[in-house]
Amino acid sequence: MVKIKDITHYLEQFAPVGYQESYDNSGLLTGDEQWTAKGVLITLDCTEQVIEEAAANECNLVIAHHPILFRPLKQITVKTYVERTIISAIKKDIAIYAIHTNLDNIIDGVNNKLAQRLGLSQLNILKPKAAGLKKLVTFTPKSDTSKVLEALHKAGAGAIGNYSDCAFMTEGTGTFRPNQEANPHIGKTNELEKVAEDRIEVILPNHLQNQILTALNLAHPYEEVAYYLQELTNVNQEVGSGMTGKLESPLTANDFLQHLKQQLGTPVLKHTEPGESLIQKVAICGGAGSFLTNQAIKASCDAFITSDIKYHEFFDADGKLLLVDVGHYESEVATKDLLGDIINKKFPKFAVRLSETDTNPIRYF
Repeated sequence: MVKIKDITHYLEQFAPVGYQESYDNSGLLTGDEQWTAKGVLITLDCTEQVIEEAAANECNLVIAHHPILFRPLKQITVKTYVERTIISAIKKDIAIYAIHTNLDNIIDGVNNKLAQRLGLSQLNILKPKAAGLKKLVTFTPKSDTSKVLEALHKAGAGAIGNYSDCAFMTEGTGTFRPNQEANPHIGKTNELEKVAEDRIEVILPNHLQNQILTALNLAHPYEEVAYYLQELTNVNQEVGSGMTGKLESPLTANDFLQHLKQQLGTPVLKHTEPGESLIQKVAICGGAGSFLTNQAIKASCDAFITSDIKYHEFFDADGKLLLVDVGHYESEVATKDLLGDIINKKFPKFAVRLSETDTNPIRYF
């Protein structure tokens, strides 16, 4: 029997809520995580029509990329689509879960899916986030170093980019004197003990701190485990905004624009002057990403693909790259496929449906 929390907690292992932006509202928005999950409906946006679709297909969990509750509500009536959607979900016992900028900000998230659609490879985060990392230092008797390291790595410590089980160790001597209340693993009461120890240093993401410290305490032989944590200013190369990648072969600007229309299914593109330069290195950001234009220029990208670009923001391209607005919905709709793949990998026999409701509020004439 699968509970809603089984699904949402698994999603949070993939895209930790701690990676969301400060203004965001990812997580469970309505319902009870202890409910038995009868079926999942995945959508880009949660609307009244999506709730009706979920109910018709006996899905009591809607997973949306965009949070329906984004700003505080002072009342819940029927005046707005947000209020009506929330009322409908509560009446029908349907839980709504949002996985927004935390899914945007991971290297295997929204932008990775967009990159796949555009045929990009050699992918990297465009603007990696600083902070979000800590260094853990602890000390173990040499005989227990391997056991403690294995537990730390299994809990998620020591992962750097494409490398796992990363650690640094130095040898030294630890000293301690157990008092009469102690129950020492090594040493005798009121006697100074000197032990050959290893100093272990590992990097960990903030959101895994509690489980890593739990693993340390369970694996460590000492009654009192000595450790300390240090905040790091290092950027996390796997977490951040936007993404860069390369086309297999360069395209002219006009051919590249046609490629975008075909792959994203959008009838209209807003863009700057195409120019004569070939397009090969491309920056992308699903959703509203104009804040990354200068970052894309600094990364020597030939084009930057995003949405919701304002009139004056097109001037920021300054002839240095092709800036293209492909539409918010068009840049992120493949997120439904991404989430479906993630859930099906863990729950292959569970009923997961991709919403057939077109939630794009924009039409083209």
